[in-house]
Amino acid sequence: MRYLVTARLKPGQAGDLSNAIERGTLGQGSVAGGEYLANMEAARAREDGRVQWVETCFCPTPLAEEREYWEEYFVLEKVQNAHAPERCRDLNGTEPWACCGCDCTATLEARLATKGRSFLGLLGGLLPPKF
Repeated sequence: MRYLVTARLKPGQAGDLSNAIERGTLGQGSVAGGEYLANMEAARAREDGRVQWVETCFCPTPLAEEREYWEEYFVLEKVQNAHAPERCRDLNGTEPWACCGCDCTATLEARLATKGRSFLGLLGGLLPPKF
């Protein structure tokens, strides 16, 4: 399944998150692997301080595997289906793991890319300059 995740960066976590992204350790130990880094590359910062991204997850409970990794840095406010569950080939059993190569959320992801600002660009601006 694909989910639209809406979250807020926890106070004081910008530096730690930025370091984890730069070092490639974000989500280290998770079966989701590099998905976390891809999510942050596509994430959008909204004017109200929320961050949104589309997440692929195969857990019976949305983000059951990913939640502990995200909650280190974010308060997850909302995790909602990114498209109709009955059309999900993985969920309805017609094609296991279909979400890996599916473009079912391409329209949503394209629309999301036009909203707000790049979260990674904003994240860099939240950090103090290095001396």
